[in-house]
Amino acid sequence: QVQLVESGGGLVQAGGSLRLSCAASGRTFRTYAMGWLRQAPGKEREFVATITQDGSLTYYADSVKGRFTISRDNAKNTVYLQMNDLKPEDAAVYYCAAGKVPTMGGRGYDYWGQGTQVTVSS
Repeated sequence: QVQLVESGGGLVQAGGSLRLSCAASGRTFRTYAMGWLRQAPGKEREFVATITQDGSLTYYADSVKGRFTISRDNAKNTVYLQMNDLKPEDAAVYYCAAGKVPTMGGRGYDYWGQGTQVTVSS
């Protein structure tokens, strides 16, 4: 069992930056690939980024490539999402998730956090 708690969301102006954090409970964090997904009102949940267990490989949605960076600190049981040059279309509830393989599909994750709201003003 893994419990995930996101933090770091908030209101930011377009062009600004935010760093999201996701703290995981338990000793098995390092055995899970981690992902960030988001859901805007009236839209389906979409993949944002994922990272392998050892942090050596990362994958991004085309819409955030070059602006967002996913990273993890296994010693701190935490995964991060650095978001730069935010756009109004990035506004959503952001969720972190844990699964046995890095995946771009939401169904591939076994555990989810409660989400953190990101609002981007134009």
